[in-house]
Amino acid sequence: SVVIEMELPAAAAGPHKFSAPSRIFHLRTAVLIFAALVIGFTMVNWLAGYAALRVIHMSIGALVLLVVVLRMINRARHHPPAWPPTIGRREGKFVIWSERVLYALLLAQPLAGWAMVSASGTPVRVFGALRLPPIAPFNIEVFSVLREAHSIMAYLLVAVVAAHVSAVLAHTIVLGDGMLRRMTFHIGRRH
Repeated sequence: SVVIEMELPAAAAGPHKFSAPSRIFHLRTAVLIFAALVIGFTMVNWLAGYAALRVIHMSIGALVLLVVVLRMINRARHHPPAWPPTIGRREGKFVIWSERVLYALLLAQPLAGWAMVSASGTPVRVFGALRLPPIAPFNIEVFSVLREAHSIMAYLLVAVVAAHVSAVLAHTIVLGDGMLRRMTFHIGRRH
């Protein structure tokens, strides 16, 4: 279980950053989720490229699962920084629950995809080399339910990620509290 700070401490001297490993896991998760969603939505709408994109999509899904599990372990070991004072108690509770929903979707989505492919009777291959064991029995009805769940979770994931990005940008641009800097790396020349 991921432990998320329930206190709402104020950052008197401005926002603090997440640990470097936390920022790296966040970036990797964002890139992988974006790629998985774009490829997944393209795959189901482009029959000519379906087979090739499916292999890539399954491989990225396996990486998402691995990175999210490692990210959750990292999160348990590295306490998140204090929130800026612009986040009140109610908003803080909303942030905590939205993070929990996001983590749940990040775990459930690749697991549902793995189970769906297992239920289809097709082996799950990661980058064409590693064959994952089936986690669901071969069953067309189970496949159908899991396919629907995988599709619904994809749309939910898009909505939750969009809300997450919108909230961070609103805090950074409108409130000017530097929320975005908590998760970014400084890239630039030193004078």
